[in-house]
Amino acid sequence: MDLKSEQKTILIAPLNWGLGHATRCVPIIKALLENNYIPIIASDGIALALLKKEFPDLQTLELPSYQIEYAKNGANFKWKLLKNSLKTLRAVRQEKKITENWIEKYAINGIISDNRLGVFSRKVPSVYITHQLNVLTGNTTWFTSKIHQYIMNKYKECWVPDHPGNLNLTGKLGHLDSLNPKIKYIGPVSRLQKKLLPKKYDLLVILSGPEPQRGLLEKHLKKEIVQFKGNVIFIEGNVELEQKIVVKGNVTYYNFMNSTALEQAFNESEMVLCRSGYTTIMDLAILRKKAFLIPTPGQYEQEYLAIKLKQEGLLPYSNQDDFKIENIEQIKDYRGLPRFDNSIEWLKLFQIFEKK
Repeated sequence: MDLKSEQKTILIAPLNWGLGHATRCVPIIKALLENNYIPIIASDGIALALLKKEFPDLQTLELPSYQIEYAKNGANFKWKLLKNSLKTLRAVRQEKKITENWIEKYAINGIISDNRLGVFSRKVPSVYITHQLNVLTGNTTWFTSKIHQYIMNKYKECWVPDHPGNLNLTGKLGHLDSLNPKIKYIGPVSRLQKKLLPKKYDLLVILSGPEPQRGLLEKHLKKEIVQFKGNVIFIEGNVELEQKIVVKGNVTYYNFMNSTALEQAFNESEMVLCRSGYTTIMDLAILRKKAFLIPTPGQYEQEYLAIKLKQEGLLPYSNQDDFKIENIEQIKDYRGLPRFDNSIEWLKLFQIFEKK
Protein backbone atom coordinates (compact mmCIF):
# COMPACT_ATOMS: atom_id res chain seq x y z
CA MET A 1 0.00 0.00 0.00
CA ASP A 2 1.20 3.48 -0.82
CA LEU A 3 0.67 5.44 2.37
CA LYS A 4 0.20 9.06 1.39
CA SER A 5 -0.07 11.85 3.94
CA GLU A 6 -3.44 12.81 2.51
CA GLN A 7 -6.00 10.41 1.06
CA LYS A 8 -7.43 11.58 -2.24
CA THR A 9 -11.03 11.06 -3.30
CA ILE A 10 -11.65 9.70 -6.81
CA LEU A 11 -15.05 9.73 -8.48
CA ILE A 12 -15.43 6.59 -10.62
CA ALA A 13 -18.42 6.52 -12.96
CA PRO A 14 -19.25 3.63 -15.34
CA LEU A 15 -21.90 3.83 -18.04
CA ASN A 16 -25.08 1.87 -17.35
CA TRP A 17 -25.15 -0.15 -20.59
CA GLY A 18 -25.67 -3.72 -19.46
CA LEU A 19 -23.22 -4.76 -16.76
CA GLY A 20 -19.90 -4.68 -18.64
CA HIS A 21 -18.81 -1.15 -17.84
CA ALA A 22 -19.66 -1.61 -14.17
CA THR A 23 -17.95 -4.99 -13.78
CA ARG A 24 -14.72 -3.86 -15.41
CA CYS A 25 -14.62 -0.98 -12.91
CA VAL A 26 -14.57 -3.47 -10.01
CA PRO A 27 -10.80 -4.17 -10.21
CA ILE A 28 -10.13 -0.43 -10.61
CA ILE A 29 -12.11 0.36 -7.46
CA LYS A 30 -10.25 -2.39 -5.59
CA ALA A 31 -6.92 -1.00 -6.82
CA LEU A 32 -7.87 2.50 -5.65
CA LEU A 33 -8.67 1.12 -2.19
CA GLU A 34 -5.43 -0.89 -2.06
CA ASN A 35 -3.44 2.24 -2.90
CA ASN A 36 -5.06 4.37 -0.20
CA TYR A 37 -7.50 6.33 -2.36
CA ILE A 38 -11.14 6.91 -1.45
CA PRO A 39 -13.43 5.88 -4.34
CA ILE A 40 -16.90 7.35 -4.73
CA ILE A 41 -19.04 5.34 -7.18
CA ALA A 42 -21.50 7.11 -9.49
CA SER A 43 -23.84 5.51 -12.02
CA ASP A 44 -27.50 4.55 -12.43
CA GLY A 45 -29.76 1.54 -12.91
CA ILE A 46 -28.43 -2.01 -12.75
CA ALA A 47 -24.81 -0.83 -13.05
CA LEU A 48 -25.16 1.13 -9.81
CA ALA A 49 -27.12 -1.72 -8.18
CA LEU A 50 -24.34 -4.19 -8.99
CA LEU A 51 -21.58 -1.95 -7.63
CA LYS A 52 -23.56 -1.32 -4.44
CA LYS A 53 -23.62 -5.08 -3.89
CA GLU A 54 -19.88 -5.38 -4.63
CA PHE A 55 -18.90 -2.45 -2.39
CA PRO A 56 -21.60 -2.02 0.27
CA ASP A 57 -19.34 0.17 2.45
CA LEU A 58 -18.47 2.73 -0.24
CA GLN A 59 -20.36 5.93 -0.93
CA THR A 60 -22.50 5.77 -4.06
CA LEU A 61 -24.16 8.58 -6.01
CA GLU A 62 -26.82 8.44 -8.70
CA LEU A 63 -26.38 9.99 -12.13
CA PRO A 64 -29.16 10.67 -14.65
CA SER A 65 -29.98 7.76 -16.94
CA TYR A 66 -28.95 7.87 -20.60
CA GLN A 67 -32.17 5.90 -21.22
CA ILE A 68 -30.43 3.50 -23.58
CA GLU A 69 -32.95 1.17 -25.19
CA TYR A 70 -32.46 -1.68 -27.66
CA ALA A 71 -34.86 -2.39 -30.47
CA LYS A 72 -36.58 -5.78 -30.55
CA ASN A 73 -35.42 -6.04 -34.16
CA GLY A 74 -31.63 -5.82 -34.38
CA ALA A 75 -31.86 -4.09 -37.77
CA ASN A 76 -33.44 -1.09 -36.01
CA PHE A 77 -30.73 -0.86 -33.33
CA LYS A 78 -29.01 2.29 -34.69
CA TRP A 79 -32.27 4.10 -35.33
CA LYS A 80 -33.52 3.32 -31.83
CA LEU A 81 -30.35 4.90 -30.40
CA LEU A 82 -30.75 7.94 -32.67
CA LYS A 83 -34.36 8.30 -31.58
CA ASN A 84 -33.22 8.38 -27.95
CA SER A 85 -30.21 10.63 -28.64
CA LEU A 86 -31.92 13.80 -27.38
CA LYS A 87 -32.63 12.10 -24.05
CA THR A 88 -29.00 10.98 -23.90
CA LEU A 89 -27.67 14.47 -24.64
CA ARG A 90 -29.95 15.92 -21.99
CA ALA A 91 -28.60 13.41 -19.46
CA VAL A 92 -24.99 14.24 -20.45
CA ARG A 93 -25.63 17.96 -19.88
CA GLN A 94 -27.20 17.19 -16.51
CA GLU A 95 -24.31 15.01 -15.37
CA LYS A 96 -21.81 17.73 -16.35
CA LYS A 97 -23.50 20.16 -13.94
CA ILE A 98 -23.87 17.46 -11.28
CA THR A 99 -20.19 16.51 -11.55
CA GLU A 100 -19.03 20.11 -11.07
CA ASN A 101 -21.24 20.37 -7.99
CA TRP A 102 -19.94 17.07 -6.57
CA ILE A 103 -16.31 18.17 -6.95
CA GLU A 104 -16.94 20.93 -4.41
CA LYS A 105 -19.43 19.05 -2.24
CA TYR A 106 -17.38 15.85 -1.81
CA ALA A 107 -13.87 17.35 -2.23
CA ILE A 108 -13.13 15.16 -5.26
CA ASN A 109 -9.49 15.10 -6.37
CA GLY A 110 -9.83 13.09 -9.59
CA ILE A 111 -12.28 11.47 -12.00
CA ILE A 112 -12.37 8.11 -13.77
CA SER A 113 -15.18 7.97 -16.32
CA ASP A 114 -15.95 4.71 -18.10
CA ASN A 115 -17.82 6.01 -21.16
CA ARG A 116 -19.89 8.56 -19.18
CA LEU A 117 -19.55 11.52 -21.52
CA GLY A 118 -20.46 14.24 -19.02
CA VAL A 119 -18.43 13.05 -16.03
CA PHE A 120 -15.51 15.38 -16.64
CA SER A 121 -13.97 18.52 -15.14
CA ARG A 122 -11.02 20.75 -15.90
CA LYS A 123 -10.70 21.44 -12.16
CA VAL A 124 -9.31 17.95 -11.39
CA PRO A 125 -7.39 15.30 -13.39
CA SER A 126 -9.99 13.42 -15.43
CA VAL A 127 -9.43 10.00 -17.03
CA TYR A 128 -11.62 8.38 -19.69
CA ILE A 129 -11.85 4.59 -20.10
CA THR A 130 -12.94 3.06 -23.40
CA HIS A 131 -12.10 0.20 -25.73
CA GLN A 132 -13.87 1.95 -28.61
CA LEU A 133 -11.52 4.54 -30.02
CA ASN A 134 -13.46 3.83 -33.18
CA VAL A 135 -17.23 3.55 -32.69
CA LEU A 136 -18.66 1.18 -35.29
CA THR A 137 -22.09 2.21 -36.58
CA GLY A 138 -22.11 0.93 -40.15
CA ASN A 139 -22.03 3.67 -42.79
CA THR A 140 -21.79 6.39 -40.09
CA THR A 141 -18.70 4.90 -38.38
CA TRP A 142 -16.44 7.79 -39.49
CA PHE A 143 -18.80 10.33 -37.89
CA THR A 144 -19.43 8.51 -34.59
CA SER A 145 -15.72 7.74 -34.24
CA LYS A 146 -14.73 11.39 -34.72
CA ILE A 147 -17.32 12.54 -32.17
CA HIS A 148 -16.12 9.99 -29.63
CA GLN A 149 -12.46 10.89 -30.20
CA TYR A 150 -13.32 14.58 -29.74
CA ILE A 151 -14.91 13.82 -26.35
CA MET A 152 -12.02 11.54 -25.36
CA ASN A 153 -9.45 14.24 -26.12
CA LYS A 154 -10.96 16.55 -23.48
CA TYR A 155 -9.62 14.24 -20.77
CA LYS A 156 -6.06 14.24 -19.42
CA GLU A 157 -5.67 10.55 -20.32
CA CYS A 158 -7.59 7.80 -22.06
CA TRP A 159 -7.08 4.28 -20.68
CA VAL A 160 -7.72 1.48 -23.18
CA PRO A 161 -8.09 -1.97 -21.56
CA ASP A 162 -6.16 -3.82 -24.26
CA HIS A 163 -2.62 -4.22 -25.58
CA PRO A 164 -0.99 -2.06 -28.26
CA GLY A 165 0.41 -3.72 -31.34
CA ASN A 166 -0.89 -6.64 -33.36
CA LEU A 167 -1.53 -9.11 -30.50
CA ASN A 168 -4.71 -7.59 -29.08
CA LEU A 169 -8.39 -8.26 -28.43
CA THR A 170 -10.13 -5.18 -29.83
CA GLY A 171 -8.69 -4.92 -33.35
CA LYS A 172 -9.72 -1.69 -35.10
CA LEU A 173 -12.09 -0.83 -32.24
CA GLY A 174 -9.26 0.01 -29.86
CA HIS A 175 -6.47 1.07 -32.21
CA LEU A 176 -5.99 4.23 -34.27
CA ASP A 177 -3.86 4.70 -37.37
CA SER A 178 -2.14 7.73 -35.82
CA LEU A 179 -0.49 8.05 -32.39
CA ASN A 180 -2.27 9.92 -29.64
CA PRO A 181 -0.16 10.73 -26.55
CA LYS A 182 -3.24 10.74 -24.29
CA ILE A 183 -3.92 7.05 -24.95
CA LYS A 184 -2.50 4.52 -22.49
CA TYR A 185 -2.95 0.81 -23.15
CA ILE A 186 -3.33 -0.70 -19.68
CA GLY A 187 -3.95 -4.33 -20.70
CA PRO A 188 -7.15 -6.41 -20.36
CA VAL A 189 -9.06 -5.75 -17.13
CA SER A 190 -11.13 -8.37 -15.31
CA ARG A 191 -12.65 -8.67 -11.87
CA LEU A 192 -12.05 -12.45 -12.14
CA GLN A 193 -8.91 -14.53 -11.66
CA LYS A 194 -7.89 -17.93 -13.00
CA LYS A 195 -8.05 -20.68 -10.36
CA LEU A 196 -7.48 -24.41 -10.66
CA LEU A 197 -10.75 -25.89 -9.42
CA PRO A 198 -12.36 -29.29 -10.13
CA LYS A 199 -14.87 -29.22 -12.97
CA LYS A 200 -18.46 -29.02 -11.72
CA TYR A 201 -20.29 -27.81 -14.83
CA ASP A 202 -19.99 -28.74 -18.47
CA LEU A 203 -21.41 -25.39 -19.55
CA LEU A 204 -21.76 -21.92 -18.04
CA VAL A 205 -24.41 -19.68 -19.63
CA ILE A 206 -24.09 -16.02 -18.70
CA LEU A 207 -26.37 -13.27 -20.01
CA SER A 208 -25.91 -9.51 -20.01
CA GLY A 209 -26.92 -6.33 -21.81
CA PRO A 210 -29.92 -3.99 -21.85
CA GLU A 211 -33.48 -5.06 -22.47
CA PRO A 212 -35.29 -6.25 -24.46
CA GLN A 213 -32.45 -8.23 -26.05
CA ARG A 214 -31.21 -9.77 -22.79
CA GLY A 215 -34.70 -11.13 -22.09
CA LEU A 216 -35.19 -12.34 -25.65
CA LEU A 217 -31.95 -14.31 -25.50
CA GLU A 218 -32.85 -15.73 -22.08
CA LYS A 219 -36.17 -17.00 -23.43
CA HIS A 220 -34.49 -18.54 -26.49
CA LEU A 221 -31.70 -20.24 -24.54
CA LYS A 222 -34.03 -21.67 -21.90
CA LYS A 223 -35.83 -23.53 -24.70
CA GLU A 224 -32.56 -24.77 -26.18
CA ILE A 225 -30.74 -25.70 -22.97
CA VAL A 226 -33.13 -28.55 -22.09
CA GLN A 227 -31.53 -30.55 -24.94
CA PHE A 228 -27.99 -30.16 -23.57
CA LYS A 229 -26.46 -33.33 -22.15
CA GLY A 230 -24.39 -32.26 -19.17
CA ASN A 231 -24.46 -30.06 -16.07
CA VAL A 232 -25.29 -26.42 -16.73
CA ILE A 233 -25.08 -23.27 -14.60
CA PHE A 234 -27.25 -20.52 -16.09
CA ILE A 235 -26.78 -16.91 -14.88
CA GLU A 236 -29.62 -14.75 -16.16
CA GLY A 237 -28.04 -11.34 -15.53
CA ASN A 238 -30.98 -9.93 -13.54
CA VAL A 239 -29.58 -7.85 -10.66
CA GLU A 240 -32.28 -7.98 -7.98
CA LEU A 241 -32.47 -7.44 -4.22
CA GLU A 242 -32.22 -11.13 -3.43
CA GLN A 243 -30.33 -13.90 -5.15
CA LYS A 244 -32.64 -16.64 -6.46
CA ILE A 245 -31.56 -20.19 -7.28
CA VAL A 246 -33.77 -22.61 -9.22
CA VAL A 247 -32.77 -26.14 -10.19
CA LYS A 248 -34.50 -27.78 -13.15
CA GLY A 249 -33.05 -31.15 -14.11
CA ASN A 250 -29.41 -30.69 -15.07
CA VAL A 251 -29.63 -26.86 -15.12
CA THR A 252 -29.08 -24.59 -12.09
CA TYR A 253 -30.45 -21.08 -12.65
CA TYR A 254 -29.22 -17.95 -10.83
CA ASN A 255 -30.72 -14.51 -11.35
CA PHE A 256 -27.29 -12.94 -10.65
CA MET A 257 -23.97 -13.60 -8.88
CA ASN A 258 -21.47 -11.36 -7.14
CA SER A 259 -17.84 -11.37 -8.29
CA THR A 260 -16.65 -14.04 -5.84
CA ALA A 261 -19.37 -16.54 -6.77
CA LEU A 262 -19.05 -15.75 -10.48
CA GLU A 263 -15.29 -16.31 -10.41
CA GLN A 264 -15.86 -19.74 -8.86
CA ALA A 265 -18.58 -20.61 -11.39
CA PHE A 266 -16.31 -19.68 -14.32
CA ASN A 267 -13.40 -21.68 -12.96
CA GLU A 268 -15.61 -24.71 -12.31
CA SER A 269 -17.01 -24.70 -15.87
CA GLU A 270 -15.52 -26.34 -18.94
CA MET A 271 -17.18 -24.14 -21.60
CA VAL A 272 -19.01 -20.79 -21.69
CA LEU A 273 -21.97 -19.52 -23.72
CA CYS A 274 -22.20 -15.72 -23.65
CA ARG A 275 -22.51 -12.41 -25.45
CA SER A 276 -19.53 -11.01 -27.33
CA GLY A 277 -19.35 -7.85 -25.23
CA TYR A 278 -15.78 -6.73 -24.69
CA THR A 279 -15.82 -7.07 -20.89
CA THR A 280 -16.91 -10.69 -21.23
CA ILE A 281 -14.16 -11.31 -23.80
CA MET A 282 -11.57 -9.89 -21.38
CA ASP A 283 -12.91 -12.25 -18.68
CA LEU A 284 -12.59 -15.21 -21.04
CA ALA A 285 -9.01 -14.24 -21.93
CA ILE A 286 -7.92 -13.87 -18.30
CA LEU A 287 -9.67 -17.11 -17.27
CA ARG A 288 -8.44 -18.96 -20.38
CA LYS A 289 -11.91 -20.32 -21.13
CA LYS A 290 -13.19 -21.60 -24.45
CA ALA A 291 -16.56 -20.15 -25.37
CA PHE A 292 -19.35 -19.76 -27.91
CA LEU A 293 -20.46 -16.19 -28.63
CA ILE A 294 -23.88 -14.73 -29.47
CA PRO A 295 -23.58 -11.01 -30.33
CA THR A 296 -26.43 -8.67 -29.44
CA PRO A 297 -28.47 -8.18 -32.65
CA GLY A 298 -27.65 -4.91 -34.38
CA GLN A 299 -24.83 -3.95 -32.01
CA TYR A 300 -21.97 -3.36 -34.43
CA GLU A 301 -19.25 -3.60 -31.79
CA GLN A 302 -20.29 -7.07 -30.61
CA GLU A 303 -20.84 -8.29 -34.15
CA TYR A 304 -17.39 -7.05 -35.18
CA LEU A 305 -15.68 -8.73 -32.21
CA ALA A 306 -17.49 -12.04 -32.84
CA ILE A 307 -16.55 -12.04 -36.53
CA LYS A 308 -12.94 -11.01 -35.77
CA LEU A 309 -12.43 -13.77 -33.20
CA LYS A 310 -13.99 -16.40 -35.45
CA GLN A 311 -11.87 -15.37 -38.45
CA GLU A 312 -8.77 -15.64 -36.27
CA GLY A 313 -9.77 -19.21 -35.33
CA LEU A 314 -10.19 -18.33 -31.65
CA LEU A 315 -13.93 -18.55 -30.81
CA PRO A 316 -17.06 -19.56 -32.77
CA TYR A 317 -20.25 -17.51 -32.87
CA SER A 318 -23.84 -17.56 -34.12
CA ASN A 319 -26.54 -14.98 -34.69
CA GLN A 320 -29.11 -14.96 -31.89
CA ASP A 321 -32.07 -16.21 -33.93
CA ASP A 322 -30.03 -18.96 -35.61
CA PHE A 323 -28.44 -20.42 -32.47
CA LYS A 324 -29.11 -24.08 -31.70
CA ILE A 325 -27.68 -25.89 -28.69
CA GLU A 326 -25.79 -28.30 -30.95
CA ASN A 327 -23.69 -25.32 -32.10
CA ILE A 328 -21.82 -25.65 -28.80
CA GLU A 329 -19.94 -28.60 -30.32
CA GLN A 330 -18.06 -26.13 -32.56
CA ILE A 331 -16.05 -24.88 -29.56
CA LYS A 332 -13.63 -27.81 -29.80
CA ASP A 333 -12.62 -26.71 -33.31
CA TYR A 334 -11.29 -23.33 -32.10
CA ARG A 335 -8.09 -22.48 -30.22
CA GLY A 336 -9.52 -20.17 -27.58
CA LEU A 337 -8.24 -16.67 -26.76
CA PRO A 338 -4.51 -15.92 -26.41
CA ARG A 339 -3.08 -15.81 -22.90
CA PHE A 340 -2.42 -12.37 -21.50
CA ASP A 341 -0.59 -11.20 -18.42
CA ASN A 342 -3.08 -9.10 -16.46
CA SER A 343 -0.64 -7.56 -13.98
CA ILE A 344 -1.51 -3.87 -14.26
CA GLU A 345 0.71 -1.15 -12.77
CA TRP A 346 -2.10 0.63 -10.97
CA LEU A 347 0.12 2.83 -8.82
CA LYS A 348 1.86 4.13 -11.93
CA LEU A 349 -1.49 4.85 -13.59
CA PHE A 350 -2.80 6.61 -10.48
CA GLN A 351 0.13 9.05 -10.56
CA ILE A 352 -2.06 11.28 -12.72
CA PHE A 353 -4.00 12.11 -9.56
CA GLU A 354 -0.80 13.14 -7.75
CA LYS A 355 0.24 15.78 -10.27
CA LYS A 356 -0.15 19.36 -9.17
